[in-house]
Parts: sequence; structure tokens; C-alpha cells
Amino acid sequence: MKRRPTREVHIGSVKVGQDHPIRIQSMTTSPTRDVQATMDQIMRLADMGCEIARVTVQGVKEAEACHEIKNGLIQKGYSIPLVADIHFYPKAAMQVVEYVDKVRINPGNFVDKRATFKVIEYDEITYAEEIEKIGAKFAPLVLRCLKLKKAIRIGVNHGSLSDRIMNRYGDTPAGMVESALEFTRVCRKFDFHDIIFSMKASNTLVMIEAYRLLVRELDQLGWNYPLHLGVTEAGEGEDGRVKSAIGIGSLLLDGIGDTIRVSLTEDPWLEIDPCKRLIAFTQKRSHYFPTVAKISRSVPSPFHQDGSVVLSIEEEKIAIPKCDAVFVKKGRLSSLQLKGTKVLYPDRDLVIVDEDFSRANAGKTIFFAPKKDRVNQGRKFFAYLEKAKLDLPVILYFSYECSEKDLIIAASTEFGALLTDGYGEGLAIGGHYYLEVKKRLSFSILQGCRKRTVKTEFISCPGCGRTLFDLQKTAERIRVKTGHLPGVKIAIMGCVVNGPGEMADADFGYVGTKPGKIDLYVGKTVVEKDIDMEVADERLIDLIKAHGRWIESTSK
Repeated sequence: MKRRPTREVHIGSVKVGQDHPIRIQSMTTSPTRDVQATMDQIMRLADMGCEIARVTVQGVKEAEACHEIKNGLIQKGYSIPLVADIHFYPKAAMQVVEYVDKVRINPGNFVDKRATFKVIEYDEITYAEEIEKIGAKFAPLVLRCLKLKKAIRIGVNHGSLSDRIMNRYGDTPAGMVESALEFTRVCRKFDFHDIIFSMKASNTLVMIEAYRLLVRELDQLGWNYPLHLGVTEAGEGEDGRVKSAIGIGSLLLDGIGDTIRVSLTEDPWLEIDPCKRLIAFTQKRSHYFPTVAKISRSVPSPFHQDGSVVLSIEEEKIAIPKCDAVFVKKGRLSSLQLKGTKVLYPDRDLVIVDEDFSRANAGKTIFFAPKKDRVNQGRKFFAYLEKAKLDLPVILYFSYECSEKDLIIAASTEFGALLTDGYGEGLAIGGHYYLEVKKRLSFSILQGCRKRTVKTEFISCPGCGRTLFDLQKTAERIRVKTGHLPGVKIAIMGCVVNGPGEMADADFGYVGTKPGKIDLYVGKTVVEKDIDMEVADERLIDLIKAHGRWIESTSK
């Protein structure tokens, strides 16, 4: 696969960018002050294949702890680079840079206070003064990194843009890009170039567009800095892996990305396996054909307007899980059964198109089924349909022969890359997998692409040293109680850094603010503060009910 050419950036002993392998990262969840616990996590991460480890540094004591952590790791024979994660407190960054290999700063809160999400009028003079403040506060860290040969990650998050950016650009990918460029200009002023960017969001569409827009801007400027990819607050389990593969995998197939992290609400070492699978899968594919204009259909589609799940089966007389359509493939005879419609046969209506695009001229409904290089071929195929003026519904039909763990990564990446670009009316997963597995994964992919919501959307952070409660147990508990609410987005955040801003477009938020205390949000507005943890779950449910979003579960 051809990657976007970037400059080489050293993070300790690890080289990122240029022709170096795509690097794998994760972040500890232990309190950074607990030196031994943090060392234990980092060593376990390294043993699992993690190449760069990040720790949270919220104050001076955590900065000092990094000195002990770094020395302890070296004594144990571990050379894995250490990255300090900084929010709100530049003083901690200035101290910890002495001990770590890279400092991650969030442009939304390194200089600016927490966003108030209020309309603030900035004239050109006031705006320029705000930019000058960035230079004054950020320049000392840049100069220190320049002297010590340390790297900086300018890590923009969709949900924590400053009021200045929000009021000029809105909560948009364009605002995310400008937020990064403001800080980059300070770096370049001092000829500092050991920079890595990230443009994270929990919304895969925003995340993909932000990185693509950043790359376009960087290319126009002639800047070739490496990129760190990640879908923030992806959640846990299959959903977290699906969302991460859609966002990260789509960009890797575009040749974008030099280092990645799959952020899961799980133990950090469990993030490494999906990273490895993503890299291994995308390295075998190519993605050279550019995206084309999204198809605007003039003829009504027989499929679900938000995307259909079609189950591919080998015989008709079996129990079929609830879905939108069934595709029966038996020898040379294939049929498609839509809800409440007739069966469509290939010699009349249904055509399976592989690498021979001209077959599309013979059908009214197309199953697009290339056997290799599917995203690249898909883009070419939809460009062909546009040029030929063939206004036809298309179901993406990709078959796999791999383990279920690899299926999650492969299907989410390939279907996701096309669906997020607006190509296709739905998807059919082929291969010898249980129908329930195909159904569940297909609906998860549609939801991860922000096309069709069939279950509750959980936006939960992976946890870090700032987390104020057991995030994994709490997230699972809330999932069990509220997982039957399609269309409702619930954010579960371990600390105030990840709320309210990081929740971005959640409907309801559950945020740790103090030990044993929870704040509840509606959107970005806090509506209840300092709730005892013991009653917070029920108060969240009461809040959902009060806003008319609750339905009773039908499960027994």
C-alpha cells in the first residue's frame, strides 16, 4: 500500500513517519502517581506489541512520577517511549518534558479555558490578541522540546474546541484543522518540526473528514508531518472495534496515517490486538482511486432509506433472523427477497457485478461483489455508474474467509470506507458465518457509519489516570440498563476533561467530577451536579424519561 509521504519524527528510540512501519500506541489507565502500577501496565503493553505508551499528567506530582516511571522502565530493560498527556496545565508540560519522549497537548484547552459554548463576538483585533496568547504560552514548551529533542503531538479533539474556534468555524472539521494550524504556526516560527497531528472524534464521519481536510491543507502548505489516527471514545466490545475500524481503516486505505490507537473502554493491552489486525489487513490493500461525488438518486430505491442489511444464505429453508432482505445464492441461481415484495431473479432484475462493470447495464438492482481491492474498485464502479448515468440501487456484497475477529476488522473497514462516502444502499456479508453474526455486525457497521441507528449509541472514554470511577464496570452496567433505546446517544466519561466537550453530540452525559460523585448532562449542559454514584444510574434513567426518550425493554 502506498502511504502519504511524511517526514520522520523521533519519539525516543521509535521513528514515526517516512517509510517506517505504522506504529501502535495505547494509554495507561492507572493513576500516574502510582509509579509501580503504571510501570506494570506499560511493561504489559510493551510485551503485547505496543510501541508507544501515553500517561496522563494533570499536575506537578504526576510529572515527577514520570521521572521515576521512565527510570524504572529503563532499569527493567524497557525502552518503549513515554508520552505525557496534558490538558489545561502548561506548567506540568514544562516540567514533564524533561522526562518523557513526547508531549501531547490539546489545542482546545492548553491555553484557552474550558469552552462555555456561548456565542462570543470576536472582531479581528480581539481574535489576533487571542492568537498572540497562544504564542506566549506555547512557545516556552516548543523551545524546550527543540533543545531537548523531544516531540509534540498536537492532538485536536472534536468535542473540546475553544470558544474562539467554535464561534468562527463552528463545531466542524474545518474548526478542528484551524485549531491544529494555530499551534503549528508557533512551532514553525522557531523551526521546530518534530510534530505529529491527531484529529479525533467519536463520530466517524467527522473524524474521517477532519483528517482528509487536514491532509489537503498540509499538502497545500507543503507541510509533511506524520498523523496519529484514532476514533476517540469508541466504546467497548464489538461496537468499539467496528467504529475504530471504520474510521482508522478507511484512512489507512487512503494511505493516511503513521501511528494508530484503538481507544476502547477496556484494559489498555486489549487495544493492541485490533491495532495489529487493522494494520495487517490494510497493508495488503491498495486505495488509489479518488472519491467521487456522492450519488444523488432520482429513482426511489426499494431498500431502507438509511441503509439495508441483506443476509446472504446458501439455501432458502432455514430460520432467517430479522433483516431487510435475504439474498439466496444456490449454484448459478440467485434470488433476492425484499420485505413485502416479489423475488427478483438475475436474468430479469438482479445482477451481480464483479470486476466487469459493464454487467451493470443489464440489471435493475446490483449486487457489487468484487473479490479484491474492494474499496478501490468500489470507487471506480460508482464513478462508472455516474458517467453511464445508471441510476441503480447497489448493495455492497463482500465475502470473507477469515476468523470472526478478523471479519469485524475487514468488513468494518471495507464496507465502512464506501458507506461513509455515501456509496451503496446497504450491505451483505458473504462467507460461512452464523447468520446472527452477519446480522449483528451488519447493523453495527451501519450505525458506526452514522447511517442507521438500531440500538443505543454509547460514547465512552477508554479511561486514564484521571478516571474517577471504575469505567468498565460502570459502562457495562449502564449498557445493560439502557441498551434498548435506539437513537439515544449516551456518553460515559471518567472525568471532567472528557465532559462536556468531549461528548460532542451525545444526548445524555454521565461524567465523573469527584470521587464517588457524578454530574449528568443533557447535550453539553449540566443539569444535575454532585450526584452520589449509588443513585446516579437511576437518575440518568429518570433524566432520559423526563425528555421522552425512554421505552420499556421487551427483553425478559
